[in-house]
Amino acid sequence: QMGLGHEQGFGAPCLKCKDKCEGFELHFWRKICRNCKCGQEEHDVLTSNEEDRKVGKLFEDTKYTTLIAKLKNDGIPMYKRNVMILTNPVPAKKNISINTVTYEWAPPVQNQTLARQYMQMLPKEKQPVAGSEGAQYRKKQLAKQLPAHDQDPSKCHELSPNEVKQMEQFVKKYKNEALGVGDVKLPGEVETRATDKNNLNNGDRGTSAAVGAMEDKSPDRKASQYSCYRCKLSMKEGDPAVYAERAGYDKLWHPACFVCCTCSELLVDMIYFWKNGNLYCGRHYCDSEKPRCAGCDELIFSNEYTQAEGQNWHLKHFCCFDCDCVLAGEIYVMVNDKPVCKPCYVKNHAAICQGCHDAIDPEVQRVTYNNFNWHATQECFLCSCCSKCLIGQKFMPVEGMVFCSVECKKKMMS
Repeated sequence: QMGLGHEQGFGAPCLKCKDKCEGFELHFWRKICRNCKCGQEEHDVLTSNEEDRKVGKLFEDTKYTTLIAKLKNDGIPMYKRNVMILTNPVPAKKNISINTVTYEWAPPVQNQTLARQYMQMLPKEKQPVAGSEGAQYRKKQLAKQLPAHDQDPSKCHELSPNEVKQMEQFVKKYKNEALGVGDVKLPGEVETRATDKNNLNNGDRGTSAAVGAMEDKSPDRKASQYSCYRCKLSMKEGDPAVYAERAGYDKLWHPACFVCCTCSELLVDMIYFWKNGNLYCGRHYCDSEKPRCAGCDELIFSNEYTQAEGQNWHLKHFCCFDCDCVLAGEIYVMVNDKPVCKPCYVKNHAAICQGCHDAIDPEVQRVTYNNFNWHATQECFLCSCCSKCLIGQKFMPVEGMVFCSVECKKKMMS
């Protein structure tokens, strides 16, 4: 059952666990590392080449084909990222050294000054400068916001022919109705285009709008009449704004405000999904349309699935997070939002009783104080000095010990 996809990124380091993880090894159906259990996006897995294929496939059969190039040999659509290299001469004492900055992605606009301004309006730690934390941030968001398994059935685990068909229809629908790429423009440039459109559409009504726009351009009026759709604050006159065609050109955003309405992260490479007056990233748009399996992270296209712990699961994926045994009808315990079967819980996660030093079964009563636990029994929850049972009594805790009285505590501590 080991497909070629499983070789992908093999051994890549985990950015979260550092040396604790021996390197990425993909679980056979979860999108996580078998060694450290962190997600694929926490590892430096995808090469830019694979990322560009994924985004290329997303733009295929859409109006954004100008952003892709087909490779001659295999016809696979590849994303043509606009990489921007800025060269700043730095005057040194004797000779001039050249300092170059490479942005791994920049808005695809003709005017480089505009692209540069756009970049500077993003938070420093999110600017995708090669080799910086901003580049890592972009890579992680690319993995998180646009999972390959949300658009490509071949990246999913064992779909039935009917599920494949449903998924293809779903993808086609979102490409037609929701997917878009932001445009970076100066608000002044757009206004005239928008009013021309109005003139065509609305006959007389548009003219007053056009006249209004003309009057606003008078030199003494520097405050801008444009405000950001998200933060509602006004835009500075000469600053670039982001527009989303599906939202209409009457709406505009500060570069740092062009974010997903669910996760509030910058929309990676300005790729957005527009629905009911909101911008979404790919992941959260899909979540608003379909249930997602908490086990394999894929959208669920089957009618049969289970709901447990406020999440959705493919029937065969409601499994123990430690040993993968199916949990339907079994006792399980939630550990960090992940279901774990009882044997694994007792073995790997159970609290240890300070009294008898055995694991405490998840179903029995216990006493917990700070990080210490006891079976709530006469045998285990006792005064550490005189062994009096403390259930239902006042007690004095000291580290992992408990005392019935100041005398017992003094006796023991002396």
